[in-house]
Amino acid sequence: MSPRSTGRVAGALFLAAFVLYGGGGALSDRPVGLGLMLANSVAVALIGAALFRALRGSAPRVAWSYLSVRVVEAVLLALGVLFLASGEAAGNDIAYGIAMFALGAGSVPFFLVLAAQRRVPRWFAWWGAAGYAALAVGAVLEFAVAGAGVVLAVPGGLFEVAFGFLLLWRGLPGARTGAEEAAAERVA
Repeated sequence: MSPRSTGRVAGALFLAAFVLYGGGGALSDRPVGLGLMLANSVAVALIGAALFRALRGSAPRVAWSYLSVRVVEAVLLALGVLFLASGEAAGNDIAYGIAMFALGAGSVPFFLVLAAQRRVPRWFAWWGAAGYAALAVGAVLEFAVAGAGVVLAVPGGLFEVAFGFLLLWRGLPGARTGAEEAAAERVA
């Protein structure tokens, strides 16, 4: 599968994960809601796998790191569902907070590489890096100040939806070579 096609799959998964977790959270008192939240964990892990494929040749360390972060997120969110199923909402909150911290901190290098390789517009990649950094900070603050995590998750949440649509629309192009960079600079 080409990097563009892989990017389109990842875009669909970003949007699906957003809907699955949000819908599942709204219905978390019902088995269908818990099922949607578990399906989100699968989508999250698949995002990591898809984007690993797209980045492993040009930035293998970051590709492995991002895949690992997405797997950790998936496992922690699934663990949170198990807490909810057993009536332990506090356990779900803790698992969610740790998952969002891991996702936020682990996604920053990924988007910095996308910016450096110009796979997406630089301003867009920087929005992603900043949004995920805010998510990580908010996840930590949420344990001390109720509501701080939600406020700081907004930039990253909006970015994820926009990134999902961007990937669906144009996929994830390969990294530009030095000659391609120079040609792009001359055209701009």
